[in-house]
Amino acid sequence: MDLIRIKNVNKTYKTGVTAIYDLSLTIEKGEFIFIIGSTGCGKSTLIKMLYREEKPTSGKIIVGGIDVAKLRNGKVYKIRRKIGVVFQDFKLLPRLNVYENVAFAAEVLGLSKAEIHGKVVKALELVGLKARAKNYPEQLSGGEQQRVALARAIINEPKLLICDEPTGNLDEVTSMEIMNVLEEINKLGTTIIMVTHDTEIVDKMKKRVILLDSGRLLKDYEKGTYKHESI
Repeated sequence: MDLIRIKNVNKTYKTGVTAIYDLSLTIEKGEFIFIIGSTGCGKSTLIKMLYREEKPTSGKIIVGGIDVAKLRNGKVYKIRRKIGVVFQDFKLLPRLNVYENVAFAAEVLGLSKAEIHGKVVKALELVGLKARAKNYPEQLSGGEQQRVALARAIINEPKLLICDEPTGNLDEVTSMEIMNVLEEINKLGTTIIMVTHDTEIVDKMKKRVILLDSGRLLKDYEKGTYKHESI
């Protein structure tokens, strides 16, 4: 069943630069997809349109049955609550400990303390950081900080998790640890879309791969068929 339908989408910025050209794409529930391509190919623009950081100039973007492009600004929270987003630079709050950083994402929903506690514990267990709940970001390694960011992104059990270069600041071993956590999250039914420059990770994971070039869909590799040499 489709979770995302992108149909004839174009995106031209006010500067006159066109980042996406006539892009059509379907992503099913539960898929794990990599979006790759050289710098400036439109990867970031595409994912920003999925969580309504940007709006397409034309075309349709349907996420979970909602036409994201037509959402009024005051209703954007409706789609944001269904989507978790993880960035390269963690974006943790330094004055809050691990538990508080993760809980913060659930507090906006007005849940009880008991409900929030249950969600935080579950999320930290999934990313392997339950024992670090009282530590602060500065006491964690880069990989641990990214795990906190992942826990925060999944605490509200989003249907879609968007990862923008989540391993960009990490070494090879730590990067694969993060990928293993993402694999576990995906197995629970969360659809994952990950933007990356790391072709080694893409090779190892054997997932569906979307290759963009200058804002256009160059190739859509079926699960397990992508090889870096084929570009």
